[in-house]
Order: sequence, then structure tokens, then C-alpha cells
Amino acid sequence: MSFRITPLTDPAHGAHSRRLAWLASDADDNPVGTAFLRLFDGGQAHLGELTLHVHPVERRTGVGSRLLDTAVAAARDNNRRCVVAQAGAGSPGDHFLPARGFRRVLTLRYSRLPLAEVDIPSLAEIIERPHTGYRLTAWQGTVPDDLAQTFADSRRAMDDMPMEDSDHGTTTWDVDRVRAAAKAVEQRGDHLHTVVAIDTSDGSIAGFTELVVPGGGTGDAQHYGTGVLPEHRGHGLGRWMKAESIRRAHGHYPDLDGLLTDTADSNTHMRHISDSLGYLPTHTTRQYQLDL
Repeated sequence: MSFRITPLTDPAHGAHSRRLAWLASDADDNPVGTAFLRLFDGGQAHLGELTLHVHPVERRTGVGSRLLDTAVAAARDNNRRCVVAQAGAGSPGDHFLPARGFRRVLTLRYSRLPLAEVDIPSLAEIIERPHTGYRLTAWQGTVPDDLAQTFADSRRAMDDMPMEDSDHGTTTWDVDRVRAAAKAVEQRGDHLHTVVAIDTSDGSIAGFTELVVPGGGTGDAQHYGTGVLPEHRGHGLGRWMKAESIRRAHGHYPDLDGLLTDTADSNTHMRHISDSLGYLPTHTTRQYQLDL
């Protein structure tokens, strides 16, 4: 089969990453596949994140391999140490990636909470149970100015999350970055909701959980991250914050169907929290890594 690879100008650049894109076309100029390579900066400047799609009819014709070779060459040209990609368990990508030299480094378990089945009295009992030395607060959109610095500081709670064998690196957060992330959610028309646990001894944020709700308030919302700083772990803050996030979503968005979350298979603590709150497993994806 004759086809060509064309570089594209991709507008999906962020403040801390940029994305390269390619289109594969057949001899009649019909699109048959795409590849995108996200290049990060800061603590992830060694990493390229690949997303590759080939039309089902065109698989096993060499399109995927050509797109992959192009993206890997670009990663090397940009001094990346590795390229990562995700594939659903049992999907064509789950077979394609290891056949092209990628190794499996991380398994992610996805779960969903049907909001219609939430036991509100049980949820209220979790939320109202005292957590000595802490209180909950919440906001929608951008973090309030008086909490901006401590919220940025609290993001290091995610630095040691279980990532199995993935060469994931760390993301460096400051006030500008947390505000930019909130702005990006707002610009695409969605709603970012954040619940935090405050250390009452000094007013600092001990942990946080984020939820992004679709702009229309329907369908499923997506948890973006839940983390508790190491020095505040062991007090049940993760479950407490997540329960409050569920309560708020249930009360503020009556047409919302459910909440989605994903957790590393090895993160048994967070998986237990989700299970205890009624989240039900939906599917599994695998992250693969190619070391350059």
C-alpha cells in the first residue's frame, strides 16, 4: 500500500508542553492514521507521550509502524529519554506496542460511581465525622488568592504516587501553573471543582481532590487527582475529601450520570478508598514505554 506521512501544525500547545502531529494519507489523499507526540518540560523534559490511531481497515498495512517510527525519531531529535503510550487491555494497541519494542510499565484500573446509586446518608456520615486538626473547604474554578500558594505547595502530594516501572518524572507546580490549569478547563467549557483539607494549626492545605464536570452538567465527570501530603497521611483525609466531592457533585448537578476515576493497579490505598465509596470497575488500560 502506498501512503505518505505529513507533519501538521497542532494548536494544542500548553504553557508547559507542546505537541507534534502527523497525518498518514493513502494515494487518494484519504486519511488513514494520525500520531501525536506530547513533549513536556520541567521534571518531565525526558518524556514524550504518544497517541497513535490507525483506521481499522488500514491496520496491518504498515501505517502504524511508519507513524511510530516518525514519532520516535522526533522524540530522539528533541532529546527525549523515553516515549510512553497507553492501550486498552486486549485492544489492537495492546498487541502492537510490545511487538514494536515497548515494555509494559504501568496498569491503570478505571472505575465509575453511578450517582443515582449514591447512599447520601452514608456519605454524610463520612463527611460529618470529625477529623481533629483539619477542616474541609472547596471552590469552583481558579483557587482563591489567599490559598493559591499553599495549594501550589500541596501539589507535591502527587510526587510519590505509585507509578510502577514508569519513568514518569515529577511535575513542578507554582501558583501560575495551578491557575493556568484551571483556566484551561474553563476555556474548553468545563467546570473544575476542588475540595481541600486544611490544617487548622496553620491554615495550610494538607490534601486535595479535583473533579472536572462537563460544561452541560450531563454525562460523566472525571476525577483529576487526589493527594495528601506525606506528613498528613494516616488521618483518613483522602476518603473524607473524596466523599465531600461526591456530595457536591450529586447536589449541584442533578443531571450528572456518574463520576470516573483511574488508579494505578499498585495504588492499593486509593483503590480501597474508591471501592469503599461505591466505585465499580469498568476497564483496564496498560501504559507502555520505549526507552530511547
